Amino acid sequence: MAAIGKVSAPLKTRTQWGVLALLTLGVLIAYFDRTSISSALADRAFIDHFNMSDADRGFVAAAFFWSYALMQIPMGWVVDRFGVKYPYAICLVLWCLATAATGLMQVVVGLFIMRLIVGLTEAVVTPASYRWIRLNIPETHAGTAIGIFAMGNKIGIALGAPVAVWLIVQFDWRLMFVVSGLAGLVWLIPWMLRVRNDFTSKAALQASRKKTGQVTFLSIIRAPVIWGAMIVNFCYGYFSFYCMSWMPAYLVEAQGLSLKESGLYTFFSFAGIATVAMIAGWAADRVIAYGYDPIKTRKVFIVAGFMGATTVLLGAYTDDLQWALFWNVFSLSCLGLTTANNLALCKVTLIPPPAVGLSVGVQQVAGTISGGVAASLSGWLLHKTGSYDAPMMVIVVFLMIGATATIVLLRPKWSPKVTPVAD
Repeated sequence: MAAIGKVSAPLKTRTQWGVLALLTLGVLIAYFDRTSISSALADRAFIDHFNMSDADRGFVAAAFFWSYALMQIPMGWVVDRFGVKYPYAICLVLWCLATAATGLMQVVVGLFIMRLIVGLTEAVVTPASYRWIRLNIPETHAGTAIGIFAMGNKIGIALGAPVAVWLIVQFDWRLMFVVSGLAGLVWLIPWMLRVRNDFTSKAALQASRKKTGQVTFLSIIRAPVIWGAMIVNFCYGYFSFYCMSWMPAYLVEAQGLSLKESGLYTFFSFAGIATVAMIAGWAADRVIAYGYDPIKTRKVFIVAGFMGATTVLLGAYTDDLQWALFWNVFSLSCLGLTTANNLALCKVTLIPPPAVGLSVGVQQVAGTISGGVAASLSGWLLHKTGSYDAPMMVIVVFLMIGATATIVLLRPKWSPKVTPVAD
């Protein structure tokens, strides 16, 4: 990487940062609504009301992930052709109403259908957000912007459980769903007032559809960059979803913490990755602004994050509780070096603008599947071995694969090809 001493100008309007703030709040609302069911599924009154078995609980919990994964690619197609503003607004209304309606359900099938609707409609969030960032934020600010955006889902996870629990304890599960669902609709007011439509006329819409056709679905799935991005996102997601699913149990069962203490350290871990993600995105932007190659710069941060995260294994092999807790927080925080820079590289920098939504949708399928694999495979290994050592060894293997795929496959020459379309 050779510096050429050039510093880019700052973003020229506050509007861009205002819309970015709305996108961040939107993903926070989405993650809050998608995680609120977890608190309800631990509430005895909720379980007894529906006479739910453990199988029923798993059935309801899984509904969101299957429909969410199913709709990633179609939602990417939609935002590429119709823009971000209106598809996002329509989907937010639907998922908020479905969340609120969950509090009115009387049978398990009703819960399942509402969770399917939440998953189907929340699928718009990531493709729409990255399309807007790709079209409105310059490369020298992309890492910072995506770091801020990525904080939304981490904060949504961190706040979702305690706020939902408080509403359930103070009132009941019905009001929790109704309040959390309807509260999200307030976001719609500034969104409709501040965000411009991608296409200001019918002619602009037609031109965009023609331009979108320059990058076909076949060219996307044939591109090594897309497969590399899917591998990298799967490996990243495997560790982060493992922490979401198993960190509290690991801290209680392997380290002897109370449930309250485990929640505190889980919060610190996710606060750590969110903070490091924002700082790392900003740092990479500053390096790029001085003329260094954006792709090589972001790859350095991504690989460093994957390698730093392998320290999770040190926590499993130490006999000292304080060191075990340190490595637990440190390893996930290190992954923050990867977060924003991986998202910027795989979903913005290496993707042609006409196909950002569809490309992101394809990548999101791998990221979503990693959550199910991490939860189930870790549970199976824990059952077979009686120890968390084996699940953590698998994490390290995936982290190494992610670093390797970053180096080998994420190259501009292997991006999806743009084919000119005749007038």
